[in-house]
Amino acid sequence: MSLTLEQVRRVAHLARIEVSEAETESTLGHLNGIFSLIETMQAVDTKDVEPMAHAQDLAQRLRIDRVTEENRRDAFQTVAPEVEAGLYLVPKVLE
Repeated sequence: MSLTLEQVRRVAHLARIEVSEAETESTLGHLNGIFSLIETMQAVDTKDVEPMAHAQDLAQRLRIDRVTEENRRDAFQTVAPEVEAGLYLVPKVLE
């Protein structure tokens, strides 16, 4: 797929971008290069390639899942504007 100068002008107009004639031609070359690269990448057979989470085989360092702070719920609820049955009451915002 390749674009024409008119299509680049149309996209620039839709995006509200003012481009000169030289910029239009330069942009056309860049966009057609990108589309060419995409076509090349789509031509590669990836049917037997397993998806990867990361480009390198890295192990993520995990921390131990344990409580590190004390429970301060009661302290927070004593300064809350309205609390009922351990829940914070907030004003109704939707009818």
